[in-house]
Amino acid sequence: MDEEEKQMMRDMLWLNAVIATELIQVTENTSKILRKEDIPKSCRAEHNALRDVALKIADRYKPGTDLCVHLGNHR
Repeated sequence: MDEEEKQMMRDMLWLNAVIATELIQVTENTSKILRKEDIPKSCRAEHNALRDVALKIADRYKPGTDLCVHLGNHR
């Protein structure tokens, strides 16, 4: 793989991590609206763990972005 292809793969991994974390947030928001109450604590804990995994993947391949700051606002 040449350097351009490697950069493209890093970008795609980072973008997929962003999409994953936003999808988790949409799921939480939708659940909260439908339930008319907060989501269960067990779900929130699992979602936070999934966000952490996505963030680690994103930081591994594209460190120094604002994704961590953005995710901090989701919690």
